[in-house]
Amino acid sequence: MSHVGRSPVWPGDSRGVRMEIRTLTGTAIIDGVGFVGGVGMREERLGGLRVRMAGGTDGHGDGDGPVILLLHGWAAPGDDLVPLWEAIDAPRGTRYLFPEGPLSLNMGFGESRAWWLINVEQLNQDFSADRPRNLSREVPKGLTEARQSILALLAEAEERLGVVPEHTVLGGFSQGAMLSCDVALRTDLPFAGIALLSGTLLARDEWVPLMPKRKGLRVLQSHGRMDQVLPVFLAEQLRDFLSEAGVAVEWVGFPGGHEIAEVVLERLGAFSRQALST
Repeated sequence: MSHVGRSPVWPGDSRGVRMEIRTLTGTAIIDGVGFVGGVGMREERLGGLRVRMAGGTDGHGDGDGPVILLLHGWAAPGDDLVPLWEAIDAPRGTRYLFPEGPLSLNMGFGESRAWWLINVEQLNQDFSADRPRNLSREVPKGLTEARQSILALLAEAEERLGVVPEHTVLGGFSQGAMLSCDVALRTDLPFAGIALLSGTLLARDEWVPLMPKRKGLRVLQSHGRMDQVLPVFLAEQLRDFLSEAGVAVEWVGFPGGHEIAEVVLERLGAFSRQALST
């Protein structure tokens, strides 16, 4: 597999440098983003999950502002997406929550987390054979438990921190995007918006009939046209199913692979400003 491991978060001030967050399932490339390791962040346990918080009124997630809740991808470290809080141009006072997947993986290259397990042998076979991964009919074992963990997080965050779905954008990258979509479709929580970054269509026979009840929901969906991990044609199928059901999908295709490109961060900022300012 082409991307293995994670480039370190440099000690001290990294502003103005090019940061690459690498996992087994892709590379999130963030230009000109600074993140001083551990500074401007605090940790909480919400719904049984370890959650890193940033932004808000003090950089540590305090205040009563709107919320962006982002879920990392498979085999990523729990803090994989934390640097994004400084790269997203969201409304002033926005709080950021970055939960850590409940499953620890032994991948041999540092901390790796997941929301549910995948068949790594099959994944490697697909890559070796240059065979597109089509997960559209699969209902992964562990998806229900992962969804329940996010719902428990949301319930406790509302009780303790005043986080309400109406002022929350829920999203994620790769496996985190799949989980975000599943939470949105299988609940009636009135999220301000959903951000699906390099996700794919899962559980088609269960998801598609649920989509019409989400008519009017704002969704930002991004995908690299050269993604070799989760092929773009399945993301386009998900987009089309959602759009046909009346979901307000904003599509961001870009000339890249399995990654969060700069144009995606720009569009996510604009999407968040619109969704969280109404």
